[in-house]
Amino acid sequence: MTPEQRRRRTVRRSLFVVGVIVVLIGAVLFLRRGDPPAGARARGAPRTVSVVTATAHAGDMPIYLNGLGTVTAVSTVTIRSRVDGQLLSVAYREGQVVRQGDLLAQIDPRPFQVQLMQAEGQRAKDEATLANAQVDLKRYEALFAEDSIPRQQLDTQVALVKQLQATLESDRGQVESAKLNLAYCRISAPFAGRVGLRLVDPGNIVHASDASGLLVITQLAPIAVVFTIPAEQLAPVTAQMRAGHPLAVEAWDRDLHQRLANGTLEAVDNQVDEATGTIRLKAIFSNEDGVLFANQFVNARLLVDTLRQAVLVPTAALQRGPQSTYVYVVKPDSTVETRNVEVQLTEGESTAIRSGVSPGELVVVDGVDKLQPGATVALAKEGGGRKPAR
Repeated sequence: MTPEQRRRRTVRRSLFVVGVIVVLIGAVLFLRRGDPPAGARARGAPRTVSVVTATAHAGDMPIYLNGLGTVTAVSTVTIRSRVDGQLLSVAYREGQVVRQGDLLAQIDPRPFQVQLMQAEGQRAKDEATLANAQVDLKRYEALFAEDSIPRQQLDTQVALVKQLQATLESDRGQVESAKLNLAYCRISAPFAGRVGLRLVDPGNIVHASDASGLLVITQLAPIAVVFTIPAEQLAPVTAQMRAGHPLAVEAWDRDLHQRLANGTLEAVDNQVDEATGTIRLKAIFSNEDGVLFANQFVNARLLVDTLRQAVLVPTAALQRGPQSTYVYVVKPDSTVETRNVEVQLTEGESTAIRSGVSPGELVVVDGVDKLQPGATVALAKEGGGRKPAR
């Protein structure tokens, strides 16, 4: 093949490639000719935002005062021996719940039994002596009536009888004292409660003057919670108490996740703590299930009042602006509008609205970060309103 032929062949190939490219470009332009511009598509089909809503509804909202409290036993007693002697046995297990009158410990009673026998013997002796003196007194009275003995002898016998009567009373006291000491050898529970760890083991000699005692009993039912609230919140509490209305108190765990017990307000302290500006309150709980323990930290919630038929919405629906608080309300045409609201009270996950929203209206609780007034929304789920935190 000559050079001229090779040149012509190369030119034909180049022209063929250029023609194929031109045909492909034309086909692409033809296919895209009917599509509108991207901006026109955006303006013609506005974007729909998926949101979660809840229905504003009318309901009652409790008004609580919260305070950190400590569980306090109504009664705590350190059991001590009231006599000196050897501790023979204990009749309880550590941590056991005992009833009033249950036997707790036994002290060796034999020394006090001996004392009782001695006192009773002395009393019997003095009773016989008194009986003899009384017989002599009757004899002296008869002789004095016959003027056979002087008046002084009769008076002496009368004084002797009185002296022996007094001695007999003292003997009776000694007998009762010995019986009391004998009863003290049996140590019983003064009230129902939980026994702590044993402080003295059997076999030890115990004394009435021992400082540590034998054991500690804590009353668990009922039990008290002492908590504090700011002094400026005291007015509604005292108003309810003056009206004779019992105030309910709830005990919650530290994280406010679980309600432990329900009780009633018992008393308000008589002075405000100057250092903290708070005042102490005391509530009583039946604690029949034993869930509260002495010195346990709890959160106390005092119910002071209730808002009746307030408009309630989830707290998550509230949005804070520089000038006001507002919510996004879903209109019947599935578009949203902003609505300024006046908050009356917030309690946990629920908020009472004084004005701005009516019962039955839908408010957006999730997805507000993508919303603008007038935006079209799709309801992903209706929460139906959330209940106040318990």
